[in-house]
Amino acid sequence: MAILDTKIKELRSIEHLCKKSTRADSKESFLNKIICGSAVDIMKQIPDNLVHLVVTSPPYNLKNSTGNGMKDGRGGKWANAALKNGYSHHDDCMPHNEYVKWQRDCLTEMMRIIPDDGAIFYNHKWRVQGGLLQDRQDIVSGFPVRQVIIWKRKGGLNFNAGYFLPTYEVIYLIAKPKFKLSTKANAHGDVWDFTQEMNNEHPAAFPVDLIDRIVSATESKIILDPFMGSGTTAISAINFKRDYIGIDISPEYCEMARKRIKQHQAQVKLW
Repeated sequence: MAILDTKIKELRSIEHLCKKSTRADSKESFLNKIICGSAVDIMKQIPDNLVHLVVTSPPYNLKNSTGNGMKDGRGGKWANAALKNGYSHHDDCMPHNEYVKWQRDCLTEMMRIIPDDGAIFYNHKWRVQGGLLQDRQDIVSGFPVRQVIIWKRKGGLNFNAGYFLPTYEVIYLIAKPKFKLSTKANAHGDVWDFTQEMNNEHPAAFPVDLIDRIVSATESKIILDPFMGSGTTAISAINFKRDYIGIDISPEYCEMARKRIKQHQAQVKLW
């Protein structure tokens, strides 16, 4: 019996070493690549503590709505909005509880793959549902939210007489205990005024200047965006000579990001 126990321990030790080696060897297979697949599934393959910074904005589940904004693709008064047609390979209309679980699963994986001095900048949108503010606490509660940054956007329309025109989104700074900003970055306020991206085929693209603000405010070397979309986070990483990892479920957006990154790298070489 003792011999059997020893053999089992040896086998488990070998299995652990194999898994550790596989994850360690996989580092180069992630760096500076756009990977097409499910955000949670791909992040589960990333080694612990590999990523120093996560910058991302998930789909907001806008078509699951109590109003007639972009509900079930009708468009309503938002008929000309790019998001009316939804995302490629994601319908943005999950039952709310399923959506919350999905996003919490995403955040859990992000927390695993960042070290003790890592951080997540998680962009989301508050909205009114059923006459009450949906402030996303059901997603972020329990995670170490250190600060809420207000991203003030330009313009917008409001067809609901029950509340004022929404002009901002929020960015949750979810930080591990040892995370610090780079020198002098803490001089920035917590209200950021950036115009949303207008010249982009993706229906909900980040403005590069917004991501540049985040990336330049840290010393992070490897930056992940698990909802990479058209590749803006990668563009910003390149701007500051950082490595990136991009994930997106849409083959269309992955190809869009790769093409955009290639074009940007060619421009950078000319500077």
